[in-house]
Amino acid sequence: MNNKEPLPALTSRTVQVGRRQIFISETGVGHPLLMLHGGGAGASGLSNYSRNIESLARQFRVIVVDMPGYGRSTKGVDRKDPFGDLAETMLGLLDTLNISSAHVVGNSLGGACALRMALDAPGRVSALVLMGPGGVNTTRSLPTPGLKLLLDYYNGEGPTLAKITRFIRDYLVYDGSQVSDEMIRERFEASIDPQVIAAPPLRRPTGIPRFSRWDFTRDSRLKHCQVPTLVLWGADDKVNRPSGGEALRSRMPDCNLYLFSRTGHWVQWERADEFNSVTLAFLASRTAR
Repeated sequence: MNNKEPLPALTSRTVQVGRRQIFISETGVGHPLLMLHGGGAGASGLSNYSRNIESLARQFRVIVVDMPGYGRSTKGVDRKDPFGDLAETMLGLLDTLNISSAHVVGNSLGGACALRMALDAPGRVSALVLMGPGGVNTTRSLPTPGLKLLLDYYNGEGPTLAKITRFIRDYLVYDGSQVSDEMIRERFEASIDPQVIAAPPLRRPTGIPRFSRWDFTRDSRLKHCQVPTLVLWGADDKVNRPSGGEALRSRMPDCNLYLFSRTGHWVQWERADEFNSVTLAFLASRTAR
């Protein structure tokens, strides 16, 4: 599709995947491209990728998901193995949509889900683009201040506008002045949905966790994963340490790494034009004709 042709209208619907209802939005034509958002309070698919969908849909069938626990999808995630639980549901979504193989883009928690999909079912993932993915070196150092804020959002006094404002403006992005009050208010309202408060989707593990479920660098399958991978990381990420990029690049057989200067945890939003360009170039070269 060339840049002058109008895109198909963005359509949204809810589909049944196992015991869950999953909300998806679609546009574009071509090889399927599944887009998975991050795990911050109030996150959702369309808000996470608002600056990317139109560009990527020029070349791909873009499928933007509200992951379990978020947005308009069923709430609740397995705290013992959240990455595995999310990956199983997303693979089930591909089954429901009759998609045998898709490119997968994932930001933060979505990146962890995408990588777990590639490890559990490598034949279903044709290429990966991971932005500051979770689950990398997480058991080798203490959590960052930004990750602590994210994990503790529902603890103590519970969710507040002040908490989410601090997280987004001071920790999520490099330049908090670029984030509108409206965006923060929308995220806050989504974060106080009674169903979310009853089952917060991203919390600390219970009991003694299996390290390989929480840290991909301890999963022996990582070094054998042949899925073409592009890792994008903000050099000033305060949520997931940028050193995780090199940890993946050095372990995965076909992994490329791109660091963005003066950029925080939200590469696809903070550096949207560059993100769109490098992602399109990478995926185009990994798409079967």
